[in-house]
Amino acid sequence: MKNYIKVDEWKIIEEGFDAHHHQVSESIFSLGNGRMGQRANFEEAYSGETLPGNYVAGVYYPDKTRVGWWKNGYPEYFAKVLNAANWTIIDIVLDGEQLDLAKCNVTSFRRELNMKEGYLKRTFTAKTASGKEVSVEACRFCSMVDDETAAIHYAITPLNFSGTITITPAIDGDVVNKDSNYDEKFWDELGKANQPGGGYIVMRTKKTGFEVATGMKFSISQNGETIQPKTETISKEKYIASKIELQAQQGQSISIIKYIANLSSQNHKPEALVASLTATLDRISLKGFDTMLAEQAAAWAEKWKHNDIIIEGDESAQQAIRFNIFQLNQTYTGEDDRLNIGPKGFTGEKYGGSTYWDTEAYCVPFYLATAPQKVTRNLLLYRYKQLGKAIENAALLGFKNGAALYPMVTMDGTECHNEWEITFEEIHRNGAIAYAIFNYVRYTADEAYLADYGFEVLIAIARFWSQRVSWSQDKQQYVMLGVTGPNEYENNVNNNWYTSMLAVWCMKYTMEVAGKVKIANKAKYDALAARIGLDEATEFSRFGHIVENMYLGHDEKQGIFLQQDGYLDKEQILVKDLPATDRPLNQKWSWDRILRSCYIKQADVLQGIYFFEDDYDIDTIRRNFDYYEPRTVHESSLSPCVHAILAAKLGDEARAYEFYLRTARLDLDDYNNDTEDGCHITSMAGTWMAVVEGFGGMRVRDGKLLFQPFIPEKWASFSFHIGFRGALLNIKVSKEGVQIKNLSDVATTVFVYGKDQLVKANDELLVEA
Repeated sequence: MKNYIKVDEWKIIEEGFDAHHHQVSESIFSLGNGRMGQRANFEEAYSGETLPGNYVAGVYYPDKTRVGWWKNGYPEYFAKVLNAANWTIIDIVLDGEQLDLAKCNVTSFRRELNMKEGYLKRTFTAKTASGKEVSVEACRFCSMVDDETAAIHYAITPLNFSGTITITPAIDGDVVNKDSNYDEKFWDELGKANQPGGGYIVMRTKKTGFEVATGMKFSISQNGETIQPKTETISKEKYIASKIELQAQQGQSISIIKYIANLSSQNHKPEALVASLTATLDRISLKGFDTMLAEQAAAWAEKWKHNDIIIEGDESAQQAIRFNIFQLNQTYTGEDDRLNIGPKGFTGEKYGGSTYWDTEAYCVPFYLATAPQKVTRNLLLYRYKQLGKAIENAALLGFKNGAALYPMVTMDGTECHNEWEITFEEIHRNGAIAYAIFNYVRYTADEAYLADYGFEVLIAIARFWSQRVSWSQDKQQYVMLGVTGPNEYENNVNNNWYTSMLAVWCMKYTMEVAGKVKIANKAKYDALAARIGLDEATEFSRFGHIVENMYLGHDEKQGIFLQQDGYLDKEQILVKDLPATDRPLNQKWSWDRILRSCYIKQADVLQGIYFFEDDYDIDTIRRNFDYYEPRTVHESSLSPCVHAILAAKLGDEARAYEFYLRTARLDLDDYNNDTEDGCHITSMAGTWMAVVEGFGGMRVRDGKLLFQPFIPEKWASFSFHIGFRGALLNIKVSKEGVQIKNLSDVATTVFVYGKDQLVKANDELLVEA
């Protein structure tokens, strides 16, 4: 675990340059705006260890699958978000000597991510090998107002010399993906041009044919005045630049403002890309850097109004939760239902930037409460539009009659995961997608979504479950064979409780929704039933029989749900009794040893209890928590948040807070020693859940918000915003009680400490603890 980030409520600060931390910092200080993003690479050259990353949302490449032993049903490719043209480059040469912090004596260094206003600032002073000293101040951001643009302000001042400073702003399209399976480059150049004060490159992805035009426009000022220096243009394959030589005076600053636009053929006609790019660059350069930065601050201020969490008395926790919320807002804005949330967002390449079940299980609650309703609706529509592919995926594995198996990993609906124990067996992801529909409708009361889209998805998933189970003559019950649950440290097990329970719930919920849709919109129901060949009598009869006769493992002696068949046959050594040198298991143990152990990667049984806690009494929840948590190594970033929420429900404040800190500062402190690959974006939504659903005790029941909060001992108070069915509430929890402010014109009733409380429009009340 690293601990070099300074604590500040609104900023992420790194002071002093340590090359060993650099790639971690490139992840932590990443920027994005939902449409594009980039890691915090230096503008000037850097010859040390670095992972340059510039990404355009929705642009991907089908990198050929690389496996040792091919199995029928494997996907042909792994789709991945591509490293795109590097637009951050501002090369600096001092009297023929390149400025490179890997080769300089860095005498001071500060990197600062301003989360309140949405920009990255870096300042440093450095001495080159020949003794030249310079100071640099750089500021950049990806615009939240115009999400195809970005801007950089870079100023350099010679401190102990006068001489020639060469500045070369560039765009480099000759990029590679670190995670390329065969070291292939994924872009072809279509065209480029150097223009006065700028230029552009148009690239096209191989196979998928996405076109992206990346352009720059820049201005130079010296000693505070804009100048028109002589410029030498440079053009080579997939690269354009403008080389500017200036005579610099000691103590006098030279500045360059570089305006950037990234336009994709997803949003513009290919033949119009260059014209649109030029118009965009002209528009933002006329606006100017300062105006763009002010607009950026205003846009972030508006976001923080709706989703800030304020913690009094614990600055470290305050910084952590804001960092998590900041990165979530940079990753996904919900404006485009073709886009989704990659586990690393725009901060790195691990997991290919693809969509996993993380979105439905962890991200949906955050966006439901903190963003307009359409944001979550678009996440659901993303899956609805890929239903055809999900049915094709299931058909490849032998399922029929419109059964759907959503992919474990995808960009366009096609399965891209190539490990058999995940691709074929971690089928609980289907249940997470069904649960997200339920969660959305429960929260928003948007019942129309079910008739328009949701019911069709639910039927297809329920059909899959009804075909995936087997009838056991021995048990005289249905069983679920050969699956992998959320605990990926168990593969190819039988009767994983979580998977089987989700299947049962999904079939019950599908039949319940069918009844609702039939009553609300009979014509639409009949049309859909005819289109998908729904034989209600036969199919629902089978669903019902499975629901009534599903085997769900339970140990009567200990009063716990069995994670899967044979779990209790494993040697039950608790995590606390493991030598510290054995952790993390996935880096220290053989896979065979992990599979034979009792250790759990992340919440499995407890994931199901979290989803459906209302179905279980508090003693059942406690018994299962007390049994499974001590066997959980939390080697998934998604694990601590679920445990924090359940610990809070059980009144275990110490463990709830411990798990919160573990998830909240996972990346800031590089807890798992893997932040250099990118931040854990989807688990950041779990951090929000740990505060709001854990400490805040927020639930939705019977169409109302419920709060049963407590305060961690270190905190004086905490507050958060919740948008719910047209009302916007600010909930502040202190030792005195719960203060509720209604910041909207919609009155609402909330259930606090066991009693209904009417909160009138634009009013507030205090509910004493």
